[in-house]
Amino acid sequence: MSDKTDLNQISRLLMSLERSKKPKMLVVDDEPDNLDLLYRTFRREFHVLRAESGVTALEMLATEGEVAVIISDQRMPEMKGTEFLSKTVPQFPDTMRIILTGFTDVEDLVEAINSGQVYKYITKPWNPEELKTVVHRAAETYDLLKQRTEELQRAQAQITLLDAIVQITHQSCSDADRLNAIAAAYREAFSTDICILQYSEDLGLAFDSVISSRVKETCKTWLNQDPLTQTVIQSKQMQVTVESSATPLPQMYLDAGIQAHLLVPVLFRERVLAVLSLQWAHPYGLREDELSLLNLSTHLVGIALSGMNSHHAMMEANV
Repeated sequence: MSDKTDLNQISRLLMSLERSKKPKMLVVDDEPDNLDLLYRTFRREFHVLRAESGVTALEMLATEGEVAVIISDQRMPEMKGTEFLSKTVPQFPDTMRIILTGFTDVEDLVEAINSGQVYKYITKPWNPEELKTVVHRAAETYDLLKQRTEELQRAQAQITLLDAIVQITHQSCSDADRLNAIAAAYREAFSTDICILQYSEDLGLAFDSVISSRVKETCKTWLNQDPLTQTVIQSKQMQVTVESSATPLPQMYLDAGIQAHLLVPVLFRERVLAVLSLQWAHPYGLREDELSLLNLSTHLVGIALSGMNSHHAMMEANV
């Protein structure tokens, strides 16, 4: 099997995990019957959150985080729908906002639409099919915005990662500090919950514990017990484990709260010097080009670590 095919399969596994989650939607209306109707309309395609006022909705967003679509009634006590929606813009600029209005309030609606706070307004009583069409388009627009934003963020993070590795290679510092800096750079670039860079011994048949770097002090290093580690060392290719209904995660993953684990060998002249462990406690997709970048960057790390090997061996002999 070619390296390209391997990367394609790994990418599909990670991306399928990310896509398996329903997008979130928040519906806000002071009439319970309307909330129930909106919930029943969209519950199959969305994870629907319900709030009976703008104040409650803001509290819910503070807890739940960003949602793809917000549908809000306009006329509510305490806070109008347009006022509530305007308060969500600074923290959640990509969220699509839809207003439901049963009366003519042209001034508020025009101002909200022109300022970008409202994607669309729907008059009450609404046509269910029309509302579904609007919501589906809104969700598609949200996905495109998020994709564009994430691509820009990832591109910048990848440039920063490569620059950091090059800089670390030329730094005069301790082995532990260098490993820490590399692990931190990977965690930042790929938004991991846990990142571990650990040396392998000789031909990589076993791990030693002289030097290892992790970004998250509370995590437990269970790489030695993970069969995937030996597979990576023996095959010299990256491997992935993700949560799925077909393949339950090992107990050690469940204990650590990990849903996705990507292991990458750090090679120098076809020798496994170390293993890079990227762990996520949530779905996280990686495209094929990002996996190719991982391969390239770990080759740079291999060059950096190769210069540390003699010092590492001396430390090991003195333990």
